[in-house]
Amino acid sequence: MYPSYLVHSLLLSISFIPNTSAQSLYDSVTDPTKRAEFALSRLQIWYNAGTGLWDTTGWWNSANVMTMLANLAKSDPKNAQLQNLAERVFANTLLQAPSKNPQPGVENEAKRRRDVDPGNGTFTLFNETGLESGYTKNLNPGGVHEPVTVFPADWDAEDGQYVDIQSLPSFVSASKDAATQAAIASNPNPEDWLDGFYDDDLWWALAWIGAYDVTKKIEYLQLAEGIFGQVTKAWPTKCGNGGIWWSWKKDYMNAIANELFLSTAAHLANRAQNKGTYVGWAELTLEWFLNSGMINGQNTINDGLTDGCKNNGYQTWSYNQGVILGGLVELNKAAPNDTYLPLATKIAKAAIKELSDDDGVIHDGCEPGCGGDGNQFKGIFMRNLQLLHEAAPDAAFANSITTNANSIWLKNRNEDEGNTMSVVWSGPFISPANASTHSSAMDALVAAISV
Repeated sequence: MYPSYLVHSLLLSISFIPNTSAQSLYDSVTDPTKRAEFALSRLQIWYNAGTGLWDTTGWWNSANVMTMLANLAKSDPKNAQLQNLAERVFANTLLQAPSKNPQPGVENEAKRRRDVDPGNGTFTLFNETGLESGYTKNLNPGGVHEPVTVFPADWDAEDGQYVDIQSLPSFVSASKDAATQAAIASNPNPEDWLDGFYDDDLWWALAWIGAYDVTKKIEYLQLAEGIFGQVTKAWPTKCGNGGIWWSWKKDYMNAIANELFLSTAAHLANRAQNKGTYVGWAELTLEWFLNSGMINGQNTINDGLTDGCKNNGYQTWSYNQGVILGGLVELNKAAPNDTYLPLATKIAKAAIKELSDDDGVIHDGCEPGCGGDGNQFKGIFMRNLQLLHEAAPDAAFANSITTNANSIWLKNRNEDEGNTMSVVWSGPFISPANASTHSSAMDALVAAISV
């Protein structure tokens, strides 16, 4: 790892509590911003400047970490060192991370082969290409069908070649603005961020929208637009002549990919020039989603559809209850409709009721042994619940956010590991924690800043 500059730049902005009697002193911290920024100093130890990703977690997870960092930066705009840190991370990730794409090129290759007409008027679906790397996802058949990501062999291994952090363009530059200019001068290519799984692609699109919100650099927004444009090629599925598939293999239609498609389109509608195009995509996706059957009778959202286009009844993961909230909020900003926020409120309240324990702390069905995917889910719910609370304030939302943030800070934080936070927000701390569990918990801490 090469975190030194990133950590030090943040540490300069925070008056750290001495280690003596640290347990009681850290417990006494109640300011949400201070909590989140203390936690960020631990998170950045995992940031690998040589890869532009956070060690101990995966490719799509790092996109979510970046989104969380953008939200923290937006919540504390006067903290110059935090702004410097965030903008340099965005610039460095833009330059370094594409080399870690676990399966580049597979989407275009799959599309090219599908488009080849063999000459007899038949259509052949190719589920294999020469560019497959071993990167794949599946639903663990054991019990709760947790999504499981499988990476190519040695994907997360150190390359063995030392990278001098001071030699990287984003750090040679004297200022964060110069660092950003050095990065965007590389002509960012949307295809660098595509890996064959459309949810991954869209997590990165949202991450670059977050970077744009902080920096106002149009190149980040254009990169998000380019990624979204590539994903539109996955429309439609075989169900209801709409929606997008989970992956280039076209073998599963799930909630998360379509919620992300809706949310990305809606976010772009409020930022990009061709607003009408993005509103159109968001409205079309929402109409299809509401008719898909994935929203069940309890107003929560199951994982996906069967091959016969019926709700498969799989787990109601917290992130599936969350992403749609942010999508509806953004769509309502872009094209107000008196049904969007009430729908989001109904889903959010149903999710809080179903996923909360007796103390109001959110849990996912894979706990405490969640894998690399499930570890990330709850923070995504909290992030989007905060967006809904901002647009349609509700005591139930505020209580859920503050209850979970307080529980994380007081019951799910390991002082001996530098305030590391794990997967079970009600406690006790589960070891080992990693950048996924920690950043997910940070999403709740960041959400609490604005409540």
